[in-house]
Amino acid sequence: MTGKTHHYELDITWTGNTGTGTSGYRDYARAHEISADGKPTIAGSADPSFRGDPARWNPEELLVASLAQCHMLWVLSLCAQAGVTVTGYADHPSGTMAQTSDGSGYFTEVTLRPVVQLADPAQAVALADIHHRAHQLCFIANSVNFEVRCEPADA
Repeated sequence: MTGKTHHYELDITWTGNTGTGTSGYRDYARAHEISADGKPTIAGSADPSFRGDPARWNPEELLVASLAQCHMLWVLSLCAQAGVTVTGYADHPSGTMAQTSDGSGYFTEVTLRPVVQLADPAQAVALADIHHRAHQLCFIANSVNFEVRCEPADA
């Protein structure tokens, strides 16, 4: 490995002890908090399919969000470097996870659907190349073992 390394530290604290701990599968909440110094706390849980709280973020959603965030941040950076002015950016990503017979599971794919608004619509051709390059550079996409597709839409 060459270049810089980056280290990330945070805290995960289970807050779902309802009084008897994990005395039974149905006897505890999956609630937890994700925190780090100087940042707002994220309320986490399991996917509702696994007795989680649907009002809290689950790890699967956060993985999909991480992929979309990373792509967006690369697109914005590459556009700034190329003189392409972005005036708006939104995405509606989705992911698919397969659960196996032993209860484990894995993601099979994530699809990003960015919609980018440009100050100059004539720069849309450059934007297509930037999406491709952003996908190649994305730290998170480079770290997963499933397909990450990018299907940009016209603004």
